[in-house]
Amino acid sequence: MSEVTESRQTGAELWRVKPAFDWKTVLAVVVAFALISVSAHRMELHRLSGQLGEFLQASVGLKESSQVGRGIGSVAKQMYPLAIAERTPVSLIDHFDPDHLPLFSRLETETVEESALDAETMQMTTQTVEKTYLVEPVGYLTFTLGKMLETIEMAVWASLFAVLLSLPLAWVAARNFTPHPVLYRLARSFISFLRAVPELISALFLVLAFGFGPIAGILALALHSVGFLAKFFAEDIEAADKVPQDAIRATGAGDLAVLRLAVLPQVLPSYTALTFYILDRNIRMGTVIGLVGAGGIGQELKGRYDMFQYDHVATILLIIFLSVLALDALAARLRRKLI
Repeated sequence: MSEVTESRQTGAELWRVKPAFDWKTVLAVVVAFALISVSAHRMELHRLSGQLGEFLQASVGLKESSQVGRGIGSVAKQMYPLAIAERTPVSLIDHFDPDHLPLFSRLETETVEESALDAETMQMTTQTVEKTYLVEPVGYLTFTLGKMLETIEMAVWASLFAVLLSLPLAWVAARNFTPHPVLYRLARSFISFLRAVPELISALFLVLAFGFGPIAGILALALHSVGFLAKFFAEDIEAADKVPQDAIRATGAGDLAVLRLAVLPQVLPSYTALTFYILDRNIRMGTVIGLVGAGGIGQELKGRYDMFQYDHVATILLIIFLSVLALDALAARLRRKLI
């Protein structure tokens, strides 16, 4: 009788529905809500909601205007029409030859007024002078496309260097193939350090070392990419199926042979996908690091933005968008063929 009773009690306990929330869950939710409230106040999210509310009201006609709408409208008006042509004073062109103009270009002369300081009277005087400009109908578009090509080249070289450095580093950073535990710790620490330093920060110091231009940008992108690729490459090696590895080792093969014959065929599709991702990311980040002088189209974007030439900024942004869109489509097609 007692055994039957105990069996019934045990069965009842198994079928007892556990409460969805206990006091620990409720306490965690309360603490999380309190932290989110404090953080929202520190980040001024109340001001964000207020400004967005004003913008939505102004959009549907319930309010005359809003700060957000005025700011967007002011910039949008200056972005149109897009800057396609380029007008350059011939006085700023070295070794200018009016008999050998660039293709489709022409010369224009304008009468302008210039203010200058009179050295004798020490007063500002206004003079009417004629200035000649070289007008290239698609000059700025051509120049910007060249800068975008430079950005893509930076990303390709940075991705290539990153892959070449990540492959041996991943072998040392893989727990099941590392030559020594000390080397494993050092490799993992080095990878974490590279991943922790953003490209923009490393580009600042590399510009000081190598000067303005694409070299600093390539190195900044490559170092940060190594931090990601080496980590993922090493984790793929650790997660590879052990059965083929044991079979190869049974023949007396060493670690390098096992990597080449048993691990590499398994991880190659993942490596290919990661490489394409890093290339795509480097193209997008290449437009950012140019803001600190590390080459590419970002350097031109920063200069035009600082001079409030928003029509040129709009042209640059459109070229960046179309380039990234085309490269995404190309990468997707290559990925389908290779993977």
